[in-house]
Amino acid sequence: MTESLTVRDNRTGQEYEVPIVDGTIKAADLGKITAGEDAPGLAVYDPGFVNTASCRSAVTFIDGEKGVLEYRGYPIEQLAEKSSFLEVAYLLIHGSLPTKAEYETWVHEITYHTFVHENIKEFMQGFRYDAHPMGMLMASVGALSTFYPDARHISEADNRHIQMVRMIAKMPTLGAWSFRHAQGKPFVYPDNDLSYTANFLSMLFKMSESKYEADERLVKALDVLFILHADHEQNCSTNAVRSVGSSQVDPYSAVAAGVGALYGPLHGGANEAVLRMLRRIGSVENIPSFIEGVKAGNERLMGFGHRVYKNFDPRATIIKKACDDVFEVTGVNPLLKIAQELERIALEDEYFVKRKLYPNVDFYSGLIYEAFQFPPEMFTVLFAIGRTPGWLAQWNELVQDKEQKIARPKQIYTGDRGLTFVPASERWS
Repeated sequence: MTESLTVRDNRTGQEYEVPIVDGTIKAADLGKITAGEDAPGLAVYDPGFVNTASCRSAVTFIDGEKGVLEYRGYPIEQLAEKSSFLEVAYLLIHGSLPTKAEYETWVHEITYHTFVHENIKEFMQGFRYDAHPMGMLMASVGALSTFYPDARHISEADNRHIQMVRMIAKMPTLGAWSFRHAQGKPFVYPDNDLSYTANFLSMLFKMSESKYEADERLVKALDVLFILHADHEQNCSTNAVRSVGSSQVDPYSAVAAGVGALYGPLHGGANEAVLRMLRRIGSVENIPSFIEGVKAGNERLMGFGHRVYKNFDPRATIIKKACDDVFEVTGVNPLLKIAQELERIALEDEYFVKRKLYPNVDFYSGLIYEAFQFPPEMFTVLFAIGRTPGWLAQWNELVQDKEQKIARPKQIYTGDRGLTFVPASERWS
């Protein structure tokens, strides 16, 4: 039986048969519904794309009702436990897990491309001493397009591959250098004897020692955090990458747009807001009054709830376990007790349960980042490094999708019409 939707236009009395494919209808089919020959077709008004699919994608699957997150069909829980970030990056971009030879080649390629041109170093040193690391990252990622002008040849598969390798390889270098610049410390060059995540920690924290050796528990925890942030369907920054990428611009410019979207407090800054909330609560004894303030609308509960997940965020469970591993090395963050008690009360309180407010990935990630001694302004940079393979996988999929067109949404015009222009000499007399 053909699935379809019968739509009756009460303006004209005419009925239309609209095909349903994959649980969606095409907006173009609605455009055939008009009030008359000269009248415009029906359009969909959907601010924020709350119920509009902008693409077909095989990268990431989310079932918000069941709390399911899968990369290329693999559950996030299995990947976080058994895989590595670079293997997950390969999976996202290539669509399948690598063989041993493919993985070794992939790791070698990325390791080989961790260095950046010395002019990029000079470019980053030109920022003010108090420049925000995300602003530096966004600008330097965009600047890479000028160093690799061949990146604009996006129809060539080999060319796309090398640009994606370069970007994954260089993001930790750019992120670490933005961190060092803010601290007034000299930049540390990559150490290609180290793993991807261990090398990042070296570029962040190495001082006078000949070789920086990070605790393996911290390396693993940060690697897991990168995996958890690697992709998340059509979120704000991914939509930005796809939208800008739809103009067929080079991938560096498209990803710079993703960094810019992530820079916003509604997207990448949520974990910092959680820390501010926990500090303001101050102690476990103050939680009941804070909860009452939330119910009264006087306080905001940060790190709970998600636009997609309606029961629980599967990443939150994994990140909570990572907290234990990190605090084993660094010592327990005093805010942890407040966070745990706040979570316990909220999960038992009917007010929050009824509204499906459960801890999301941001609730505990800020505590981990703080344990690493990252300042809050670096949290989003870490997010961006982890998200880069996802952005690139989505971009790579976009440029090969024959159904995609340059992004150009409709609008509903609400301004004046048909005004008569009066020259300044008459208006000002």
